[in-house]
Amino acid sequence: MAVEVVLPKLGFSMNEGQIAEWLVADGAQVQEGDPLFLLEADKSTNEVESPASGTLHIEAEVGETYEVGTVIAYIE
Repeated sequence: MAVEVVLPKLGFSMNEGQIAEWLVADGAQVQEGDPLFLLEADKSTNEVESPASGTLHIEAEVGETYEVGTVIAYIE
């Protein structure tokens, strides 16, 4: 069963964020806790970790802005 990777809420007032960079390629194997992507929000950039282990399937584009809770990738 696939695990959804959603855009996390990193601050109280955060409503959206931008994918600055994927640190893992689409189709790559990841381990839970591995850095997945860089998220720009509220004038800061944060590294977001993988919520599960498996194969990463990216749905979101670098440079695009997404609302908190948007599914940006899946891990199978």
